[in-house]
Amino acid sequence: MADGAEDPGRVPPARPLDAIDRDILRLLQTDGRASIRSVADRVHVSRANAYARINRLIDDGVIRGFSARVDHERAGQGASAYITLKIVQNTWRTVREQLQALPGATHIALVSGDFDVLLLVHTPDNRSLRELVLTRIQAIPEVLSTRTLLVFEETDLAPGSERPTELT
Repeated sequence: MADGAEDPGRVPPARPLDAIDRDILRLLQTDGRASIRSVADRVHVSRANAYARINRLIDDGVIRGFSARVDHERAGQGASAYITLKIVQNTWRTVREQLQALPGATHIALVSGDFDVLLLVHTPDNRSLRELVLTRIQAIPEVLSTRTLLVFEETDLAPGSERPTELT
């Protein structure tokens, strides 16, 4: 900017993570509710150091937020599906905004291959899923076609689910 002020929307360049940063990330992925004291003790740094590192990881955009992992079936969302979409070229941003507003949408990805977008949704039942696909998604003008892949069973591979995560 001409006056030397920083652009508030600009993301800082990625900084390399050291072993302590990776250990902190691993701990927080396993238990996002871990206290600063617990994190500091487990990675062998002071509380002030752990606090500063976590804040830097947040400020740098490495940590995008903290959330709960939900068992969708137990939460009343018994039907899950991956929906593939073919969309009009160069309409990704418009389509993404509309998909983000859909009830039950939990993951959206622009991908390469036979389709353009991969969408994960959770709905109360198959009737709700059908309505979502037929009346909401297929009504988006930029959506050329969809294919729905029902999820019969899911296994959470997130950290903390008895599976080590490698952060290199």
